[in-house]
Amino acid sequence: QVQLVESGGGLVQPGGSLRLSCAASASLFSINPMGWYRQAPGTQRELVAQITGVGSTYYADSVKGRFTISRDNAKNTLYLQMNTLKPEDTAVYYCNAKFLFWGQGTQVTVSS
Repeated sequence: QVQLVESGGGLVQPGGSLRLSCAASASLFSINPMGWYRQAPGTQRELVAQITGVGSTYYADSVKGRFTISRDNAKNTLYLQMNTLKPEDTAVYYCNAKFLFWGQGTQVTVSS
């Protein structure tokens, strides 16, 4: 069992930046892969970015070049740096471990 706690969401203007964090209850050395998903109202949850134990990354086309996923194994924390945010990035963002475990989500709202 892995517990995940997200933080860092909030309200930001278009073009702004946010950094999401996901603190894990287990060592990240044992968690592979880890990912960030998001779900907007009325839509299905979608994969935004994923990172493997050796640092290989995947990004959805909609965020490529704007978002960066990273992991700090020493702190057992996963990050998502989000730049040049757009209104369509508005969603609840969830941390995921091993495709099995989910955090409670953190709301990101991009609006002027």
